[in-house]
Amino acid sequence: MATIPLGFNIDSPRWDQSTFVGRLKHFLNITDPRTVLVPEEELDRAKALVEGCRAGVVPPGSSQEQLLYAKKLYDSAFHPDSGEKMNFIGRMSFQVPGGMAITGCMLQFYRTVPAVVFWQWVNQSFNAFVNYTNRNAASPISLRQIGVAYVTATGAALATAVGLNLYTKRAPPLLARWVPFAAVAAANCVNIPMMRQQEIINGITVTDENNNELGHSRRAAVKGIAQVVLSRITMAAPGMIILPIIMERLEKFTFMQRIRVLHGPLQVLLCGGFLLFMVPAACALFPQRCSLALADLEPELRDSIVAKHGDKVPYVYFNKGL
Repeated sequence: MATIPLGFNIDSPRWDQSTFVGRLKHFLNITDPRTVLVPEEELDRAKALVEGCRAGVVPPGSSQEQLLYAKKLYDSAFHPDSGEKMNFIGRMSFQVPGGMAITGCMLQFYRTVPAVVFWQWVNQSFNAFVNYTNRNAASPISLRQIGVAYVTATGAALATAVGLNLYTKRAPPLLARWVPFAAVAAANCVNIPMMRQQEIINGITVTDENNNELGHSRRAAVKGIAQVVLSRITMAAPGMIILPIIMERLEKFTFMQRIRVLHGPLQVLLCGGFLLFMVPAACALFPQRCSLALADLEPELRDSIVAKHGDKVPYVYFNKGL
């Protein structure tokens, strides 16, 4: 077996994760939608290569570029906590192809209640996959809790969408086009906390800077989930706010009125353009490895850490999920 290139650590971030630009480069890499098309066998080989590199050996002739590409595939397809292969629908690399189709259709078919109900249901089903797949895997959730979260979030989205759809019947047309975003934002505020409720109830694992486990914190879970909710809303906002303005103006042109059948595909493609940048940008808003000051922890956990480590642990760290 060949040795790892001198000074190379496969788990060290290629870019500075303390800055937004560094995190943006990282997520542009691992949310690359092309990785969705990579065969399962190649993903498994990438995992084996990453794990071999961690153990200190790699196959003869392996280059650093090959190792970095394997890590890209590994990060895009395997959960950072459990190391298990994620459902491809729930991967962040599927957010562009999946999200552009659903968002484009939500923006196109917003006028009738049946269409609103159907596409909001499809969107919440997709969100449920994504939220479950990207949860903190150290906090298990039962099928019953998943079902309650799914039904509650879908209900919130439908109530918001249908209610606002009826309310905006006499409002300017542009306001009606923004109803899908309001529904998506409302549903995210319900779906993510409900899907990850076990983290809030039982807390999530927090560690010191060297990844030594210190305990479980509910406050850390709340902070991480709040950041994920904000990220998801930010991810959807530009496309669902700006695109209706663009379509509202385009539809006034004669040539657009002649090709109404292409309005849907056009919105899907434009949504893809927004999401191609917004998925990594929204994921990069906050560090994946989130921190929390010792003073902000629950008193009992804080006292336990101080009793064992004194003032050597000013911050605790945890995976906030995506």
